[in-house]
Amino acid sequence: MIRAVYPGSFDPFTNGHLDIVERSLLVVDHLTIAVLKNTSKKNLLEPEKRVELIREVFKGREDISVETFSGLLVDYLKMKNTTCVIRGLRAVSDFDYEHAVFLMNNRLLHEFETIFLMARSENSFISSSIVKEVASLGGNISDQVPEVVYRQLREIYNK
Repeated sequence: MIRAVYPGSFDPFTNGHLDIVERSLLVVDHLTIAVLKNTSKKNLLEPEKRVELIREVFKGREDISVETFSGLLVDYLKMKNTTCVIRGLRAVSDFDYEHAVFLMNNRLLHEFETIFLMARSENSFISSSIVKEVASLGGNISDQVPEVVYRQLREIYNK
């Protein structure tokens, strides 16, 4: 069984993330969506809330698990007994950053591998930051996030 980890902050989880998850399952048997607990970053949603929402998106799916992690990704991979990571790329600038991260992680864990999946054109502009900004200003983001995430963002920004 081929297992992989899809790490990220997912604040919030978008349709771009959803697409990467679905397409990664064409090449791996099980995917763990690993929500980073980053205490140095100001997040809209607490990690546990992000996990709850993502679990709701994939309710009933045996090939997907969702959990939090903190610290080094390579330490988390060792704990999960896997060396495969999934990353989505929207643009060349994403590749530059992700390539540097790959090289560092590979130096820390030689067996480390990353599968890069390019964003589909309809998702190439979607980022969690842009989604939050548009939602906070009252814009319609219903076609950029799963329904459960949309409801949560509306609840937050309508207060």
